[in-house]
Amino acid sequence: MLLFQRLSLRKESTVSKWALNAAVAILGLLLVACSSNKANTSKASAGSYSGSVYIVKRGDTLYRISRMTGSSVGELARLNGISAPYTLEIGQKIRVKGSSAKKKTAVAKTSKPRSSTSSNTSVAKVAAPPVGSRCWRWPTSGKIIEPFSSSDGGNKGIDIAGSRGQPIYASAAGTVVYVGDQLRGYGNLVMIKHSEDYITAYAHNDTTLVNNGQKVSAGQKIATMGSTGSDSVNLHFQIRYRATALDPLRYLPPQGSKPSC
Repeated sequence: MLLFQRLSLRKESTVSKWALNAAVAILGLLLVACSSNKANTSKASAGSYSGSVYIVKRGDTLYRISRMTGSSVGELARLNGISAPYTLEIGQKIRVKGSSAKKKTAVAKTSKPRSSTSSNTSVAKVAAPPVGSRCWRWPTSGKIIEPFSSSDGGNKGIDIAGSRGQPIYASAAGTVVYVGDQLRGYGNLVMIKHSEDYITAYAHNDTTLVNNGQKVSAGQKIATMGSTGSDSVNLHFQIRYRATALDPLRYLPPQGSKPSC
């Protein structure tokens, strides 16, 4: 969450390289790959400690494990040779520093990680902003084939079906902070930052029409729909508020209409 809050664009001349690295780290920590969720139907083993080792369960991220164990993301990445975007596999054994793991084991077995607010490594749940507090436009039109889910490992956005080459538009004005295909399960991905609180993500694009650091206006064409990183042609769209995923359907106007604000 701190990374998300510090994702600022102070100097346009250096924004591309800095923002790309920051955006990769943010998505690696916070987003759950939508296509891998659909493809992985095997039963996941529960995440657990064994001495100084944590066994990855479905929905785990390096950030979540860092909160549970008291280790920093950087330390976990270094100990386990994991580089951005910090992709984990179910059943993978993650080395953690022994002292923190021992102190946290009892807590992890008796309570959910997110319920703790007293630990310095915990992040309080962010209250969702009220509907209508910001104007959003539909990034494209089409049938919703996968709704939002707040559950662990659930879809952290909406999937909109369409045809290959269909235009994708910026849902609001902002600055492009990531364009690339380094994140497994998202294909060609575009991320746009809107103020210090909001980021939108547009995944599975066929082609991208913007560059890192580019300022875009609401409704500007930024990509075309495709199936990169997916088994069907669709747009995976997310709205993030202070790193927390929101249900886009709560904030978007009725499909086919413009925002009234």
